[in-house]
Amino acid sequence: MKFGILTSGGDCSGLNAVIRAICLCISQNVKNAEIVGIPDGYGGLIRGECFPLKREDYEDILDLGGTVLRTSRQPFKLMTVSDNGTTRLQKMCENYRKMGLDCLFTLGGAGTHKTAALLCMEGCNVIGLPKTIDNDIYGTDVTFGFQTAVEVATEAIDRIRTTAASHSRTMLVEIMGNKAGWLTLHTGIAAGADMILIPEIPFSPEAVADFIVKQRRSGKTHTIIAVAEGAVLASEVKFKKSERTFIRTERGETTVTPHLTEFLQQSTGFETRASVLGYLQRGGTPCAYDRLLSSRLGGFAAKLACEGRFGVTAAVSGNRITFNALTEIAGKYKLVDPKGAIVNFAKSIGIGFGI
Repeated sequence: MKFGILTSGGDCSGLNAVIRAICLCISQNVKNAEIVGIPDGYGGLIRGECFPLKREDYEDILDLGGTVLRTSRQPFKLMTVSDNGTTRLQKMCENYRKMGLDCLFTLGGAGTHKTAALLCMEGCNVIGLPKTIDNDIYGTDVTFGFQTAVEVATEAIDRIRTTAASHSRTMLVEIMGNKAGWLTLHTGIAAGADMILIPEIPFSPEAVADFIVKQRRSGKTHTIIAVAEGAVLASEVKFKKSERTFIRTERGETTVTPHLTEFLQQSTGFETRASVLGYLQRGGTPCAYDRLLSSRLGGFAAKLACEGRFGVTAAVSGNRITFNALTEIAGKYKLVDPKGAIVNFAKSIGIGFGI
């Protein structure tokens, strides 16, 4: 059998651990197996590029961050758009067959899974694996890469707190998460943030300012606010995303953080600063949890391939590794429930949400 592996979308810790586990399991259990890596995600498949993966290529990559296969973003909405009489989807299907693949493993997030579902519907044998620091893939309790990003962001806030305390400042720490606030929510609780602002709970700048003033009056000398990059003002909810983007662009902003920082400085009178963690959250070696999870998911995906079970994606349910049909989860997102247990717990210990 011939197996192909690609990593698509944003990088994260754990990708190489998954690649390693897939390759090790296949080499141990499939006679005369051939494994090829497809570079640059779906971009490599569109171009028809691949190269053999030998044992020395994957044996010692468990602790490496990023992806040895490299990655790229290929917008889902362009997959079925005709370009000179053919679509990217058609090119990928054609190259899948030219490569002689019996199975393609796609490591990626929500967009990657949507494209994987299209490939399945065109007759390609695909198995997905849930990768994203956002933890927003529907049908799985957790995605690999998430826990490492939580630990990186938590350590960053730990460090920011010392300078916030030294200068009696209000510090806004912007954390990745455009649609879902899982990363900001978990990080905020783990790092002891005073307030957490996430996309699922639109907030009021005035409520944030009041929260800070009350804290200072009670004797607190500094404030830490974890802000998701996709956090939305309550006044912005009535606008479409394109309209919000236009308004922010007119202000020279891409997220709400700069606007909120300036507002809090002026309205509270307390020195206010912002720090954007950005790609720090994606890079670096995976934590032990993600190494184990990635290995289990990769091994499970290889087992599914050996059994001839395609058109699915690996998933975590409780302590079990299981799978879901790609067609059932593609295009769906797992978002934070504003009335869920984790948010209610955070509120119970005094964490504010700007409402």
